[in-house]
Order: sequence, then structure tokens, then C-alpha cells
Amino acid sequence: MKKLITILLLAFAFQGISQELTGEQLLEKAIEYHDPNGNWNTFNGELFVTMKTPKSDARKSQIKINFPQEYFYVKASRGENTTEYTVEKEACTIVFNGEVPSAALKKEHKLSCERANLFKNYYTYLYGLPMKLKDNGTIIHPKTERKTFKGKEYLVLKVSYEKEVGKDTWYFYFNPNNYAMEIYQFFKDESKNDGEYILLTEEETINGIKFPKNRAWYYNKDDGYLGTDFLSKK
Repeated sequence: MKKLITILLLAFAFQGISQELTGEQLLEKAIEYHDPNGNWNTFNGELFVTMKTPKSDARKSQIKINFPQEYFYVKASRGENTTEYTVEKEACTIVFNGEVPSAALKKEHKLSCERANLFKNYYTYLYGLPMKLKDNGTIIHPKTERKTFKGKEYLVLKVSYEKEVGKDTWYFYFNPNNYAMEIYQFFKDESKNDGEYILLTEEETINGIKFPKNRAWYYNKDDGYLGTDFLSKK
């Protein structure tokens, strides 16, 4: 009986947290946990990411981000090929296997400045979460929810975007005890249960920011495993 009462009290306490926090309040608490000193907007550092997928060679990436200088660099190696993209302000450079690629090589390996900016946006968005949710064009839904995912309870923030920014609907799952981000999930069409969810485990602190160390990707529709990104300092 005593154990049952304790469980009920915890459940009511958890529900109270969800009802009390608006979307903006939950986001602020999450940012306070991950970036307590507000370092993301002036980040200048390196990330090393190894992506492992079931049917491909691992891709190892060295990423340099310097927001004050508007500089982004990624060097990615997979198999025998190494690609380097640099985006500095509006300028873009491409290096393939140590040389400036010909037009034919660019076409063969799909090398372009458009792709360079795609990598820049990809890495700065995903590793900038939850801080990036403060960007213009982001719609923070005011009501938070309490949800159970894979047997664990979370405080959940719903996010969408103005149509000029993006069309996907995102859900961010935060630990109710410390507001650490532990899962995020996106849908292109929620009625079809498409899109993916990403499980975040462990942390790597770089420049005072707590980044998710491991990100494992799965399909929403069937829990099919896509791959895992592993973050390190070097």
C-alpha cells in the first residue's frame, strides 16, 4: 500500500510539472541544462563524428565551427574517398582526395556548394539543439505534454516552423528531473507515421556545452534501425 501511494504521488508530481511549464519555459530549462553559460552562439571549436550504418563503411568527419568568423569546415572520409567542404561567409571551397575536383568528378560524386551548405545546416542544427530552437521561424507550441517512450516518461515539446523555414513537425523529449534532451522525433506527415526518431545517450562536454554523445536513428513506422553517430573531442 505504501509503495502504491508513493507511485501515485510521483505521478501527480510529474503531471504537475508538465501542466506548469509552457513550451517556452521548458525550452529555457533545457537550454540552461545543455548550455548554461550561453556559449553556443559564439561557439568556436571542433567536433569529431563517426557515423556507422548497417550496410556501409563508417564515415569519419572532422567538423570545425567558428560562428564569430562565420566559418564552417567538414572533412569526411569513407572508404577510399575524402571530401572537404569549407564555407566562409558566402564563399565555398571543395577539395576531393586532396585536390580541387574537376567538373566531371563533381558530377560523379555529387560535390557542390549547395551540398556544403547542406552539411553546414545539418551539423549546426542537430548539434545546436536545443539552443537552435530559439532561431527565427521556429514555432514553439505553448502546451507541453507528458509522454512515455520506450518505457520512460518525458516532458515533450512540440515544434513546427514557418513555411519559409521548414515543413516538418518535431517533438523533443526531455528528462523531467534535469531537462536533458534525450530523444527527438520528426514527421513530414504525422498521419502517416513517417519520419524518424533519434535516441540520445551519454554526453560530451565541449566548450562548456553538453552535447549528446551518441545519436541512434530509427524509422517511426517500424522502428527500423538506420545508424548511429558517435561524437568525440578528437
